[in-house]
Amino acid sequence: MAAKIKKGDRVVVLTGKDKGRQGAVLRVLPKEDRVVVEGLNMVQRHTRPTQTDPQGGIKNKEAALHISNVAIVDSKGKPTRVGFRVEGDKKVRVAKTTGEVING
Repeated sequence: MAAKIKKGDRVVVLTGKDKGRQGAVLRVLPKEDRVVVEGLNMVQRHTRPTQTDPQGGIKNKEAALHISNVAIVDSKGKPTRVGFRVEGDKKVRVAKTTGEVING
């Protein structure tokens, strides 16, 4: 199945503690149906000192969100569902709200 959300897409969170906030997708985990969004769903991790990080301590990082809890932002800034259309010999992603092609 084709990916509806890809790395670099601008998405908005639909549910949870970060509801309504927007960010760019850093990573997509298709086997777990999850995405990591820049600056959202932050968690604290306790890390021990290593050679690369001799300080260690408590670090903030982004945790994965379920893909059903995010939606792509269309050109008007509204969340939209994603459809597919064949243009010529290419299959492209299309915003359901505006009908515009999503680049990427």
